[in-house]
This record gives sequence, C-alpha cells and structure tokens, in this order.
Amino acid sequence: MATEGIVNGLRRAGVIGEGDPVFEPLAGGVSCDVWKVDTPGGPVVVKQALGRLRVEADWEAPVERSENEVRWLQRARSINIHLAPEVLAEFRSEHAFVMRFLENCPVWKDELIAGRVDRGFAAAVGRSIASVHAATANSAIDRSAFPTDSMFRALRVAPFILYVARTNLDLASNLRAIADDLVSRKIALVHGDVSPKNILISPDGPVFLDAECAVYGDPAFDLAFCITHLLLKAVWLGDARMQLAATDFIDGYRDAITWEEAAGLLQRAGRLAAALLLARVEGKSPAPYLTDPAHKAIVREQARARLMSECPIDMLVAHWERSAK
Repeated sequence: MATEGIVNGLRRAGVIGEGDPVFEPLAGGVSCDVWKVDTPGGPVVVKQALGRLRVEADWEAPVERSENEVRWLQRARSINIHLAPEVLAEFRSEHAFVMRFLENCPVWKDELIAGRVDRGFAAAVGRSIASVHAATANSAIDRSAFPTDSMFRALRVAPFILYVARTNLDLASNLRAIADDLVSRKIALVHGDVSPKNILISPDGPVFLDAECAVYGDPAFDLAFCITHLLLKAVWLGDARMQLAATDFIDGYRDAITWEEAAGLLQRAGRLAAALLLARVEGKSPAPYLTDPAHKAIVREQARARLMSECPIDMLVAHWERSAK
C-alpha cells in the first residue's frame, strides 16, 4: 500500500477525491513500487523509488532518482509528446510521482517473448531514442538540468562494469577503461535504462518509461543497453529474429545520428555492449530470465571475447552466436 503522504499528495493535486483509493500493484522491477489507481479522470500510475533494490546482492540507491526520472520524461515530451507518459504530479518528500496510465499499449518485452517481433518497431525505437540524443546534444541547458553523474555511477557504472572487473582480473583494466571513458563523455541526455521492459508500443510509436538513471553523458550507452537485452533474448529464446530486430534498431538509430560521426559512436557502443553482456551474467543485476548455465556460458564467452577484441556494435550483433558452437 502507498504511504499516507502519497495519498494526501494525490488529493492535493486533485487526482483523487476524498474516498479511499485502491492501489493495484504493478510489476515494478527491482528499483521501485508501482501501483495503478483508478480515478475520476481515468487510470493513473503511481511510482515510488526504493532505497534498497530487489536484487540478491546488497545494492542501495539514492531515492532522489525519482526526481531525475520526472525531469527526463518531461524533457522527452518537449521533444515529442508521444515519447513519454504525461506526469500529473510529483511528491518529492515521498520520492514518488504520478503519471497517466496508457491503455492498450503492450510492453515491448512481452510482445517479443510472445514471438511477435515487429522489426519496424525495433527501428522506430532506435530512431526515437536517437531523437532525444540529437535534440539535447551539446546543450549546456540540458547538461545543467541533469547533474546526476554520481547517481549514474551508483546505478550503472559501479554495479554493471566495476563490480564485474573485481571478479574478472584479466579484463579488469579493459573494464575500468570503459568505465572511465563512459563517465568522461558529456555529449547528450541519456535515458540509462532503454530496455524492452521499459518501452510501450503505442499507436504513435515507442513510449519510454523508467528513466531513473538519466544522465547527461554518452548516448552510446542507450544504444548498447537495449542491444544487450535483444542479444540476451536471442540466446534465451534461440530466436534469430531478436538479432534482426537488434540490427533494425541500430539501423534506425544510425540514420538519426546528427551530432557526431556514427563510426565512433558505434565503436563505443560495441565496447559498452560487451561489458553489459558480461554484467548481465556476472553483475549485481543479472538478467532474471537467463537461468540456464549453458545460456550463461554462451553469453559469457562471447562477451569476454569482445572485451579482448573490440568491434563496433553492428559487427557484434552480426556475429552473435545464439547457441554453443
């Protein structure tokens, strides 16, 4: 159940009346509590950040990331109103906010798992996230609006890259160099969690959720993060269409790059994807669906190989093996 502070905040914002609202829990992942609430104005979603994430490893995270997410959602909507849900109210003392619930918009992850792989939609996801990068590239205003480097380190760099470096000593210098390069680049506004589970399929195109990790940094991270999930699912499901979708995502993204040479960005994304793939089997937040030791071995072997011999992300996808040789 949501806190009294959230309920009172919903009343003050005019979202609900005086009656007792019913909070229906939704899947909130590892980092937050999420509820659906029916209101006179239609259903809404209430999201509250957790101080300790729901993972096996000890992982605490700053609850102020809720404010960060609201800023990203609002900035994305200023670029294209269809890119993110409308935020109706924010309750900073509760580290929570409320946004409009989007009806009849399936989660991309659920569609992929069900075998409904729409390659055109994958390309649209690439174009859409690139549009945010293009609109915010080299922007002093956007950079000052997201002073969240320490939060990004705590939520992404430390648990996904540096944590793995401690147990892969032969790759430690490579991984630390990737981490240092990632945090040094201040190029555009990065979502930080572009995953199929955080993308809705709407009639107007992709809708992005869960921007808690947003930072002004290297856009290659968003590209690498999503491709990582598609390649993991290619192994898990043994489905070649996941790789085709990954290729379409990259093609859609590449066509929208306006702020730098594509070759350099794709090379950085390839390095990051290799690190993230290894993190998804050995990091603090392993992919929950990848439980088969054989599948983990397939991912681990290829990720380690690509960390020792780097390649652009489109080449990584093209040569990705879904099963053991």
